[in-house]
Amino acid sequence: MMRGGGNDGCASKTSPVGTEKTCTTWEIEALKRLLLNCLDPHVAQDSERMIVYGGTGKAVRNESTFQVIIRELEALAGDETLLIQSGKPVGKFRTYASFPRIVASSSMLVPTAANWETFNELETKGLTSYGQSTAAAWAYIGVQGILQTTFETIGEIAERHFSGKLNGRIVLTSGLGAMGAASHYPSQCMAV
Repeated sequence: MMRGGGNDGCASKTSPVGTEKTCTTWEIEALKRLLLNCLDPHVAQDSERMIVYGGTGKAVRNESTFQVIIRELEALAGDETLLIQSGKPVGKFRTYASFPRIVASSSMLVPTAANWETFNELETKGLTSYGQSTAAAWAYIGVQGILQTTFETIGEIAERHFSGKLNGRIVLTSGLGAMGAASHYPSQCMAV
């Protein structure tokens, strides 16, 4: 059996590797692998609850919507588009080969209801999910994704205020949440 497959009819949350595709096209296979990579237990903060990072950033709403999305991706034709609303598949349309395979919108609320109280109520009812920046887009790749931006930011601080070097300096960062793991690498590099 190919890595990433399941024998109970349920998709594993481990991205397959290799050249065997399980979808109709490589474009769609790549989208499936992006989703699976985000939810891989070695990558995701809490793959059982579909949380990719940031405490609440979900790739999909729940296990059942995950299973439906995987089935839909595996059956999606090269001229169809899957519509996903806040981590739940809500439609599939015949489009054109040049159109996107997935159109997704996440955490959308009308302005008068755009507050945490309303959002939390809707999330509790299973009507939405919080996708963070890259979780709902299935584009999260771990700490390395923020490392370059953090490196550039700390490098700019070093350039502007310390002649480009942080030798002998104590670099203190805060408010970085789960991405804080990336903050010490750039400051170490700038000290050289």
